[in-house]
Amino acid sequence: MSSAAATRVLVLGASGYIGAHLTPRLAELGYEVRAGGRRVDALEARGWSGVETLRADAFDEASLDAALEGVEVAYYLVHSMAAGERFAALDARAADNFAAAAGRAGVRRIIYLGGLQPPRGASKHLESRRETGERLRAGGAPVTELRAGIVVGPGSAAFEVIRDLVYHLPLMLTPRWVRSRSQPIALAQLVEYLARLPEREPLAEIYDAVGPETLSYEELLRQFARVAGRRLVIVPLPVLSPRLSSYWLDLVTAVPARIARPLIDGLRHDLLASDPEPLRELIALPLQTYEQAIREALAAEERETVPIRWTEGAFGYRRQRHELSWYGKSARFGAQSDAPPERVWERICSVGGERGWYYATWIWRLRGLIDRALGGVGMRRGRRDPRRLRVGDPLDFWRVAAVEPGRRLTLLAEMKLPGSAVLELSVEPSAGGSRVAVEAHFHPAGVWGLLYWYALWPVHMRIFAGLARELAG
Repeated sequence: MSSAAATRVLVLGASGYIGAHLTPRLAELGYEVRAGGRRVDALEARGWSGVETLRADAFDEASLDAALEGVEVAYYLVHSMAAGERFAALDARAADNFAAAAGRAGVRRIIYLGGLQPPRGASKHLESRRETGERLRAGGAPVTELRAGIVVGPGSAAFEVIRDLVYHLPLMLTPRWVRSRSQPIALAQLVEYLARLPEREPLAEIYDAVGPETLSYEELLRQFARVAGRRLVIVPLPVLSPRLSSYWLDLVTAVPARIARPLIDGLRHDLLASDPEPLRELIALPLQTYEQAIREALAAEERETVPIRWTEGAFGYRRQRHELSWYGKSARFGAQSDAPPERVWERICSVGGERGWYYATWIWRLRGLIDRALGGVGMRRGRRDPRRLRVGDPLDFWRVAAVEPGRRLTLLAEMKLPGSAVLELSVEPSAGGSRVAVEAHFHPAGVWGLLYWYALWPVHMRIFAGLARELAG
């Protein structure tokens, strides 16, 4: 394999959980990195230095051909679990498209991240992960597949289920799958394995990527509770099947059901490596215990800088609180305006204070009074300047977290809440004028946070949709 400095790599799925960590690591190692995803704005918001970002959709063959042009190594980090019941069929089609495009482009190697497989009875999710690897290998380009266990790091669905449960349910009535065993791997270790693979000539097509310990899910919960300083009582109930428990998790964690359910369905069996040594011999790394990985995950969140706009899981937008869910609830409302973007931006920058909130200001003021009654700041602070905003400015019961001049304003709530709320107001050019968007994001704190979001949804839907229309003029 050629040196890092001369190697162009594509990370397809760069905006996803693993891709968002792998992409900057590859750039640090000197690779010429091209980050592909469906939404270029989400990639640009990461602020990666020395990384080319472009639109690349596994269901759009033309975009794949453009993304793979001149690429030697392509990382395939795509999955369709968020699509619900259709995810297996979508995963298969996406893999076929990518394998064919990689063959046309003359890619020297595909690196694919899959999942550990049980000896028998794989869930639909794990079966899809296995089939994806087979379809990629059928395309002609050599494929190196890493099959990983539970990933311990911020944003990993399994890790976030554990976080939400430990922080918000001191008494757990758990299903039988808490006795199932796994071999968790630290996020940093997995990313380093992936990043170092282009430097090595693989001796096998498939490698197992796991940490040094074999632990039951009950032990995973208990060790996290010990690190977090939380009391935890676990009472296993044999009547709770994996499928039934997945519905229960919908009520007590913020991990989206469409992601949590396929994962929970796979816990009927132990998920253990058949042989972890080949990968460890190929790439020698210090192995982190599960407890070390937890501590590193929490410390890594605290080291994060605040991104230029809201990004799911960003610690700054969770108000530097580990107990707030990494996954957020979100809603977006748009409106078309005949006015140029510059005029709409002036309206965005004038929101709040004495000017009010354009639509249903009385509801905003009522919310401020409730906040004052609860000991919060309310709306008494107003704003520093009636027309200009800068990062750090108070704005009623919000704080300006980020400003992209002429484009986007990001506000972080400072009111009393069972979670953390972010409001983004943005404008972009559109045919005949501009397009206004109001986006609301909420990171709940356990069950009370979830109840807050759903109970106020009808009110929020009305006032945010109205705000978008009024900003559009």
